[in-house]
Amino acid sequence: MKYYFRLSLYAFLLGAAMTLISCQDEEPFVEDIDQEQTLAANANEMELMKRIVDNDGSYDNIVDGASCFDIQFPYTVVINQSEIMVEAMADLELIEEALDELDEVDYDMGLIFPVTITLSDYTEVTVANSEDFQSIAEKCVEGGDDDDIECIDVVYPLTIFTYNPNFQLTNTVEVENDFQFRRFFAGLNESDLMSFDFPISFLHADSTNITVNSNSELADAIENAKMVCDEDDDDDYNDDDFTEESLNSALVKCPWEIRRLEKSTVDNSEQYVNYFLTFSEEGRVVASNELGYSMEGEWSTSVSDYRVVLEVEFDSSSDFNGDWWVYEIADEKIKLFTDDENKIVLEKACDYKPNECSESYVKENLKECSWEILNEDGTFFEELIIEFSSEMHIYVRNPNGTVVDEGSWSISGNVITLSDLKKTLANYIGEWEVITCGEGRFNLKRSDEIIVLVMQCEETS
Repeated sequence: MKYYFRLSLYAFLLGAAMTLISCQDEEPFVEDIDQEQTLAANANEMELMKRIVDNDGSYDNIVDGASCFDIQFPYTVVINQSEIMVEAMADLELIEEALDELDEVDYDMGLIFPVTITLSDYTEVTVANSEDFQSIAEKCVEGGDDDDIECIDVVYPLTIFTYNPNFQLTNTVEVENDFQFRRFFAGLNESDLMSFDFPISFLHADSTNITVNSNSELADAIENAKMVCDEDDDDDYNDDDFTEESLNSALVKCPWEIRRLEKSTVDNSEQYVNYFLTFSEEGRVVASNELGYSMEGEWSTSVSDYRVVLEVEFDSSSDFNGDWWVYEIADEKIKLFTDDENKIVLEKACDYKPNECSESYVKENLKECSWEILNEDGTFFEELIIEFSSEMHIYVRNPNGTVVDEGSWSISGNVITLSDLKKTLANYIGEWEVITCGEGRFNLKRSDEIIVLVMQCEETS
């Protein structure tokens, strides 16, 4: 019996050994991954979590224009040779104030190097010069399309389990903040597996919470939150200081003088000196100057991509037309810009009262004094003075006071009709539209021709 038992035991052990050898010769057994429990390091859910905990560098875009890194304090900013020491986030307000004062002049802004920057994965890099700095900054994508997701945050602490490819637990990690979580990602290999200790809570930008209990719920929560807030990743450091309602209220409160107008980086401000925009609550806007010239258009506001937009449309001018992003609303100024590098700076002008080119205004002023007739450039083929009499007669005199032509005039609305001139001004018979009517000056237009009447009260005879 003992001999038989020994043979049986040897046979069992030999069979077991052969079975093990046979299994090693076959393809290794691959267990299916439970997607709801275990994730590969490169899984979509892990990439989404990584983007939540990326370092957000947008808060100092006023300095570096790049959301994928921030500059470590302290550092020094130079604006037109004036140095500003930035030792904390609050000091960025000093830079904003300095740039606001320079809105209507050219300026240079730079950094004193070296500086240390923190990348999206919290890696610290020392940058020696402006060329290297710009090279890094140009790799960032502005306008809200950078990688980090800022509209939702992880509620810590968070526990993570890691496994090797054989599904053996290799570590249990508890992270307390974004920095620890992001550095955890940096140490992963593509073959690593992991799972979260659910439930996990997230905090939305509007301070509401959401709790998830699986990987699929986690992915849905992040995807749904990606574009529900303004990440403020652009370089417009004032664009979160106001609302559409505050813009509407400011626009209709007073007229606004055009202090600066740039079209495709070309400064056209000189063309619009003493020009004003007056907005009405009914959606009408009037552009006018101190000489009484005016044109009427329409305006409206909206919110697009979390930015307040002012839409202006004039039929007779394209300089103001378009969708203008509102850059800043201050007590006395409104700043607008477009992607085409167009820019408008408006300054509040509550005391402005436009001259109205009404029929009665034009008529009474023309009868009050004599008027010199000129071309737009201030010249004329002869020095002449015109008198518009109360009896609706016209007398044209030369510098000696001699009448060299005479006729009649009438007015209807803002159109003056000159008639019966047969000599010196015979070619000026016809209808002339009053396009500007300022203090002691009228501009009249007939087709493409413009004449200017300048008051000369001392010339009255």
